[in-house]
Amino acid sequence: MFKKLSAEFIGTFVLVFGGCGSAIFAAGFPGVGIGFAGVALAFGLTVLTMAFAVGHISGGHFNPAVTLGLFAGGRIPAREVVPYIISQVLGGVVAACVLYLIARGHAGFDATASGFASNGYGSHSPGGYSLSAALISEGVLTAIFLIIIHGATDKRAPAGFAPIAIGLALTLIHLISIPITNTSVNPARSTAVALFQGTWALQQLWVFWLMPLVGGVLGGLFYRFALASKCQAES
Repeated sequence: MFKKLSAEFIGTFVLVFGGCGSAIFAAGFPGVGIGFAGVALAFGLTVLTMAFAVGHISGGHFNPAVTLGLFAGGRIPAREVVPYIISQVLGGVVAACVLYLIARGHAGFDATASGFASNGYGSHSPGGYSLSAALISEGVLTAIFLIIIHGATDKRAPAGFAPIAIGLALTLIHLISIPITNTSVNPARSTAVALFQGTWALQQLWVFWLMPLVGGVLGGLFYRFALASKCQAES
């Protein structure tokens, strides 16, 4: 179990450090910024690479919504859910701490004013999208993500390709929803940076726990009872 939790910690650390780091440092860099597409790719690449690196140890969740969704889908035992989520949140927070220490090296940096790659809705949505838009997008996209994860890791799927499908799926999800909420679908990622933004991000954080968890469970249940083989559905 220690190895599994360590894998979840380092996997989530890299996801937040790579994905949020790209948003903080590279997205708007004058003249050569990577923009939304670059940030989307950065999030997808972190999951793809870390799933190959440590997925064989822990399953490569790196996300409380994925852990809860896999539990709902009958893929992991109940005893692993809470320890996994704690490790994921801790990994994300440590990554955000490192990002903060680096960002402070730039004159005039202000995590509160910059947003620090936090998720938000209303006036804190990159595109000015409402609370209802945030609720729908986060729930639906997390459910889709869990269906893809279940399908890519199904015993009937081609072996060895799951990290690629999952990483590309997360890239697609970000391409769709960065303008809406700055894309969460991951409560650990949202919590980590919200702690350093410190104001509105913490006030709106409930959305980015509630809807990814709800979406994750719905996606897991849908795959388990509508798409899984009979032996998997009964496990």
